[in-house]
Amino acid sequence: MTAQQAPAAYRALTAGAPAVPVGIVGSGLYVPERVVGNSEIADGLDTTEAWIESRTGILTRHFAAATESTSDMCLRAVHNALEGARIDPGEVDAVIVSTITADQPLPSTAAAVAEALGAHAAWPIDLTQAACAGGVHGLVLAAHLLQNPEIGTVVVAGAETLSRITDPADRTTRVFFGDAAGAVVLRRTKPGSGLLAWDAGYKLSYRVGITAGGSRRPLTPQRVADGEHFLRMDGRAVWREATQALPASIRNVARRAGVALDDLDHVVLHQANLNIIHEVMDQLGVPRGRATTTVGDLGNTGSATVFTVLHQLLTSGRLRPGDLAVVSAIGAGFVWGSVCLRHH
Repeated sequence: MTAQQAPAAYRALTAGAPAVPVGIVGSGLYVPERVVGNSEIADGLDTTEAWIESRTGILTRHFAAATESTSDMCLRAVHNALEGARIDPGEVDAVIVSTITADQPLPSTAAAVAEALGAHAAWPIDLTQAACAGGVHGLVLAAHLLQNPEIGTVVVAGAETLSRITDPADRTTRVFFGDAAGAVVLRRTKPGSGLLAWDAGYKLSYRVGITAGGSRRPLTPQRVADGEHFLRMDGRAVWREATQALPASIRNVARRAGVALDDLDHVVLHQANLNIIHEVMDQLGVPRGRATTTVGDLGNTGSATVFTVLHQLLTSGRLRPGDLAVVSAIGAGFVWGSVCLRHH
């Protein structure tokens, strides 16, 4: 299905490789120490360990310590990524941070990360409402920034403390989400490698969101008492949109990159839950084994999920030079995106 043939709700903005090739040269990951198993999550909820595992594929997730913020976790992941790439923070020209759990509404979480990192020449950029698709959006933005000859190194990070915005009494959300931060470093690369194509789309929906805390419904004591500051989610809507939008987006970006789905060595999917990952792979007709997963150990870590998978692939040596990979994610909104890249 091409972007033109897709239903109006799923039409996407699709583009090929940037004029200047851009690739990933390093990755980093930070996961909080506290491990939260299904038995702890199920305690006090109308659910069981077996139900959580069967419906989500999640066994454990990690929660940040009371003293840890999103920028703290993000800093650790970015530092690890730069260290692995042997790049000094002073060389970083932009720090892109995607999160829906910013340290506070103002000032910038990306600026807090850049300052703590010592990247004093960097442009801090915050992506605050792309949710789980923010990692992919950040990759596309970074590739565009690197078309400017004055910009040579861009860091993209996804970090979430989702344990802070889920209601401990809400089975629909509490079982899914965990805390983590991941990051990649992007630089120019040789022609024929790096980012080959990208695809993005949206379908406005309020089925997943936080109703209070913005200009439409400012926080009040009553709204907090009613739990309106917590994330709410319609699970059926998430399944429906994810299993339609992600396969269509991946087909679009593969077509634009001029590669067949069978040619893909890796499909890096948003780690929403294991059943969605399996359904997407089955629809694509690509073996499930080509989709590395972290959801079982980490849960859904929002904008960090695609970076947790990329980091695992890179550090294990499974993402080898010449390998083709698609990175694809969908988040609340609904917004989604995919990139196709050839590792250099």
